[in-house]
Amino acid sequence: MTTEAPPEAGSRVEQLRASPPIFRQAALDRLTRAHPATPAILFLPAVVILAVLAGRDLAALTALGLAAAGYFFWTLCEYWGHRAVFHFEPEAGIGAQFHWMIHGVHHDHPNDPTRLVLPPAFSIPLGALFLGGFYLALGSPIAWPVTAGFFLGYVVYDSVHFLLHHARPKSRLGRRFRELHMRHHFEDHERGFGVSAPWWDIVFRTRPRAGRSTR
Repeated sequence: MTTEAPPEAGSRVEQLRASPPIFRQAALDRLTRAHPATPAILFLPAVVILAVLAGRDLAALTALGLAAAGYFFWTLCEYWGHRAVFHFEPEAGIGAQFHWMIHGVHHDHPNDPTRLVLPPAFSIPLGALFLGGFYLALGSPIAWPVTAGFFLGYVVYDSVHFLLHHARPKSRLGRRFRELHMRHHFEDHERGFGVSAPWWDIVFRTRPRAGRSTR
């Protein structure tokens, strides 16, 4: 996988890369942006801690199975969060403004590297909410490996999302993932909601239609 060359000034690529501020106050706007490595820096240590907690009370195979279940649940959340939340698009008013803030800006400027992963102001509270929900629903120690798999799925998702926008995959699978996501952005944004888990588009019949190449 190779990275793309820097865009030329004034080019279409540059316009897709540079998004405007969401808030007038610089301090607030910084909370809406994140370095692409942020999810891994924040959540991989949590994955390790949760794995250690799981290993104290559960057999290794049991813990791995529960982590796989957590990852599987993440892929469903990824698909439905993208489809039902990020692409819920009111036509006017505060709802339309909120949609643009959480996802519309990404579609208008899809190559801005600071708006490709969830900022900590959003990801940390959301992660804590899921951790609490798993603990209440499953109890200890089952919640620990499930949450570890869920968090790992999130890191994979945001990492894949960044690479699909800022790298040129060499493998056949990587090229296919990138093609599907670019079709979502540039051909039909009502299809192709699975970024790191595009198989859910097949299950729920939202697979991008065949068309011109987007590579």
